[in-house]
Amino acid sequence: MKLRTLLLLSAVPVFLLAAGGCRKPAAPAKADALRNAYDVEVDSNDATHMIPLSYQQAQGKRIFYADCVWCHADATPAGPSNRSNLTPVPPLLSDGTVLNGVSDDYMKNIITLGGSALGKSAMMPPWGRTLSPEDVKAVIAYVRAVAQPPYQAPAQAGSPYTREGTAGSPSK
Repeated sequence: MKLRTLLLLSAVPVFLLAAGGCRKPAAPAKADALRNAYDVEVDSNDATHMIPLSYQQAQGKRIFYADCVWCHADATPAGPSNRSNLTPVPPLLSDGTVLNGVSDDYMKNIITLGGSALGKSAMMPPWGRTLSPEDVKAVIAYVRAVAQPPYQAPAQAGSPYTREGTAGSPSK
């Protein structure tokens, strides 16, 4: 009986070692863009796709959800936005069909100076005394990151006083 128990106990470690060697090696892990992201945003066109955000873009997201979401999104964390009650209806900040053609300098000016300073709606307040220049750059970086269709930077810098993304283009 003792010999049988001793043989059985000595066979268990040998079996476990042999069984462990039969497994296939794990496949190398794929690079995950979300792993290195500071934050993420859900794609407005595909809820299963996450957009990785850098630190600056994440700061822009924070400002957007604090100040801009009420007029530039269809819904807010608190419920419906006020966007549909405004005339003219402001663009969604993820709407690349509208905002991809606007230069960063123009966006900086409309955020800083307000809509009426650039011939747009007076309902867009000037944020230049509320947001720092770094905050404004962060909001623009966030808007560019979540744009659908995705934003492609122009080869030439745009005019700060016209909507177009290239310098010298006539304004619409």
